[in-house]
Amino acid sequence: MTGITITVTTALSLMGLAIAFFYMRKVISVPLTMGLEENDAKRLKFIHGAIAKGAMAFLRQEYKFLAIFMVSFAAIIAILIDDTHTPDIREGIYTALAFLFGGAISIASGYIGMKVATQGNARTTVSAKKDIKHAFDVAINSGAVMGFALVGLATLGLVVIYVVMKFLLADLGPENNHILMEVIAGFGLGGSTIALFARVGGGIFTKAADVGADLVGKVEQGIPEDDPRNPAVIADNVGDNVGDVAGMGADLFGSCAESTCAAMVISAVVFAGNPDALLYPILISAAGIPVSLVTKLLVGVKTEDDVAPALMKLLIISSVLMAIVMFFFTKLLIPATFELGGATYTSLGVYWCFLSGLVAGLAVGLLTGYYTSEKYNPVKEVAKSCETGVATNIIYGLALGYKSTVLPYLCIAVSIFVSWGLAGMYGVAIASLGMLGTLVIALTIDAYGPVADNAGGIAEMVGLDKEVRRRTDILDSAGNTTAAIGKGFAIGAAILTSLALFAAFITASEKLMGEPVSMSLLDPIVYTSVFIGAVLPFLFTAMTMKSVGKAAFAMIEEVRHQFKTIPGIMEGTGEPNYAQCVAISTKAALREMIAPGVLIMGTPILAGFLFGVSSVAGILVGSLVAGGVLAIASSNSGGAWDNAKKYIEAGNLGGKGSEVHKAAVVGDTVGDPLKDTSGPSLNILIKLSAILSLVFAPFFVQYGGILLG
Repeated sequence: MTGITITVTTALSLMGLAIAFFYMRKVISVPLTMGLEENDAKRLKFIHGAIAKGAMAFLRQEYKFLAIFMVSFAAIIAILIDDTHTPDIREGIYTALAFLFGGAISIASGYIGMKVATQGNARTTVSAKKDIKHAFDVAINSGAVMGFALVGLATLGLVVIYVVMKFLLADLGPENNHILMEVIAGFGLGGSTIALFARVGGGIFTKAADVGADLVGKVEQGIPEDDPRNPAVIADNVGDNVGDVAGMGADLFGSCAESTCAAMVISAVVFAGNPDALLYPILISAAGIPVSLVTKLLVGVKTEDDVAPALMKLLIISSVLMAIVMFFFTKLLIPATFELGGATYTSLGVYWCFLSGLVAGLAVGLLTGYYTSEKYNPVKEVAKSCETGVATNIIYGLALGYKSTVLPYLCIAVSIFVSWGLAGMYGVAIASLGMLGTLVIALTIDAYGPVADNAGGIAEMVGLDKEVRRRTDILDSAGNTTAAIGKGFAIGAAILTSLALFAAFITASEKLMGEPVSMSLLDPIVYTSVFIGAVLPFLFTAMTMKSVGKAAFAMIEEVRHQFKTIPGIMEGTGEPNYAQCVAISTKAALREMIAPGVLIMGTPILAGFLFGVSSVAGILVGSLVAGGVLAIASSNSGGAWDNAKKYIEAGNLGGKGSEVHKAAVVGDTVGDPLKDTSGPSLNILIKLSAILSLVFAPFFVQYGGILLG
């Protein structure tokens, strides 16, 4: 039976890339100026070109910086990491190669997603002239390219790195399979490092533009959202792609690679002589590719009322199909019984671990939808609080965010308890992959959001019929809720992923030390480190929010300056300098993303070097527990403020332009960096700290704890 997992995973990965190519051709085949008059067509081409150019210019600048950073950090990995059990092999060199390969695939995934999203936005606009069905199809197909390409690349990348490293490290033998898996963990670290900078940089870019456009355009000048007279409007539309397509894509690519690496590090101890069981974690993500294709073909839209339910159906149907498919794969590939840590577990137990993660992921997504959708009471309450001004709106929004953490955390806690009981640490790693089982669909509906949002912005800027904007607003409104669900899903996956990575870190460290790692809270090093870990997410949030504030300040100054100095800008006869605003956001994002990155990557390395493995373990626990709560609260508060504003703009509680609306706009502006910068970036903080610790475990064991002797 040897080789079944590699063969099936490779075939499914290539299938994913072929499906992505098919949908990309489908999106691009829609004529860019379909059904438009000559002037409108000219204007649409200009705006579409400016958004695409701005997005690609930002990515080029960011990737240039990241290439230098990745090569420098790969050199550090190569120098510092070496397992004393294998004197003839320097693992750091191979780990560095895996790190660079993971980073390259993450960059490619973000680039493909961004390219198609910026092609799909204007095509969704022109399709909305026809009817809602055609517009929805273009937007969802654009998202599907991201979903299928990213998961196809991630699983293919994992197979390639396994086969290559197995060949290069052939001397290790099956008894040292855990060392091979620790080397492969460098692939996950590479993906996660790119995710950190893509998320933080993209988040700062998009929110600087958004805050500047909203506060000066809407509040000070009283002009509508996406009005072409607003100089920051192109930067705002570029930002939607930069943050929610490239950023979210890199984030979930990181989760997928890290969860798989964590599961394989633990399974290397158990399934050393069984390659199919060993590589079962990679197959979980690959199995989502055909399941997601079937799901997508089953769900369509005919009327305007079908849009929001269709997106929810995609999530639910794919979860049900995944549950069925993985039952058979688990029975086929995992031995009926196996031993781990002195306990005996079963293949059926492993399947229930997968299912617990899958159900928890769906529950977290649906709960996020409940707390952030304008259809339900929590957001309506926040909207109503705007009647008494900005202060009550802020109070209600914060309260909603804090309260919304309870049920998702309980769902994740139940999943952890069940999976730990059924298959130990390996069970937790499989549960985290279960949560990511519907990753293709999660990415599809997440990338759909910014495409629909941009489509509405383009319709407004070109000055198309009100009916076109109304249709794109329906798509955008549904996309807003699914974007919030996507963020909730990403945070839930990050919590389980980092717990799985933590388990892998302890497993690897104990194997290297030949003795148990002290994890007692009565140990002062562990207890103190938990405290330090718990404050990290708050310091990180403060840094990223301040960065958005600084970048937004520069943007506001520029937008005010243009309104004052460009003749005829308010009359529509003067042309705003859109490129200058894109440049301000790009510069600010690249400058401000460095310090939070150094904080996250430097803390575990410094703690491990100075105080040893137990200190790193304490920091990971503290940042995981505190970071997960803060991430959910930040993301949901921001999502609720955004949709409360949209609820008022739909004509409720006084509608656009009223005092209630002004209070809602300020609340939304406060929520912007919470939901699009700090909140989503926190899940990378907790994952990246954990995968970094796993990769640097040999360094900590060999050289760590210098202050403790």
